[in-house]
Amino acid sequence: MGDKPIWEQIGSSFVQHYYQLFDADRTQLGAIYIDASCLTWEGQQFQGKAAIVEKLSSLPFQKIAHSITAQDHQPTPDSCILSMVVGQLKADDDPIMGFHQMFLLKNINDAWVCTNDMFRLALHNFG
Repeated sequence: MGDKPIWEQIGSSFVQHYYQLFDADRTQLGAIYIDASCLTWEGQQFQGKAAIVEKLSSLPFQKIAHSITAQDHQPTPDSCILSMVVGQLKADDDPIMGFHQMFLLKNINDAWVCTNDMFRLALHNFG
């Protein structure tokens, strides 16, 4: 991993950590957000650590597994990291579905936190 730029190392580590937490116990995800964080989940807006954790904890499935297909990371001019993730997820007995998720990571007090998070299932309805 040492040959990758630092923002790719941090972004990849964050993505791995995020989905491990999400799949094991999503109530623990509060540790990666701050009170100013924003989440857009399938078009619904949530702001603040408590509102985000409440939304993620209340999702209507018992178990979930994410599989990451691709991830891209970029440094931003204000020293943040923008990460885009493409993958598949399986929730309970539902069919496997594709998803896209973007994170904006910021270093606050020597810890990387997620200030912005956008999630969409990769569903296409051309009806």
